[in-house]
This record gives sequence, structure tokens and C-alpha cells, in this order.
Amino acid sequence: MVPKGFVGITLYPFIFLKYGSLKANRFLINHERIHLRQQLELLIVPFYVFYGIEFLIRFIRTQNKYVAYQNISFEREAFENEKDLDYLNSRPFFKFLKYM
Repeated sequence: MVPKGFVGITLYPFIFLKYGSLKANRFLINHERIHLRQQLELLIVPFYVFYGIEFLIRFIRTQNKYVAYQNISFEREAFENEKDLDYLNSRPFFKFLKYM
């Protein structure tokens, strides 16, 4: 279920991990929980549409899949805040827009 090169993926309402031992990685789980919140805010399906469109735009600009992925606004928010385990308690709605 987890694509090659990744250790986790969130498909609302589930978080899929490549290895069961990753459940203990609090930062990874927090990163994926941030994605759950983003998906809920956008009513799930539009999240995937925007995610895909943003990836395509960034890929066209960079010609690099990894760089495009790293610069998706949803990923930038999650990476920047994954180590703040209280982030979701104070995160305002649509915070990912700050990372566009």
C-alpha cells in the first residue's frame, strides 16, 4: 500500500506504514496526522485533487519528482511541524495555505 521510496501514506481515515515498527515513530505519526487534518478541512476528495495538481505544477517547474513532492504545500506544512507534537492542538484552519 505504501509507494516505493516512502515509509507512510495517509488515505483518510487511515495511516498506512511500510513497517509495523514505525508506529513508534512519533514524528512520522504526527506528520501523517497533519495530513489527516488537511484532508478533513478540504472534505477529503478535493485534498487529493489539489495535492495532485500542485505536484504536477511543481514537477513541471522542477523536472524532479522528489523536489516537487517536497515542495507541495501540504507536505511543507507537515514536514515543518512534524516535530511539534502539540501542533494540531493550536493549528488554525487552512494553515497549509501559508506554504503555497
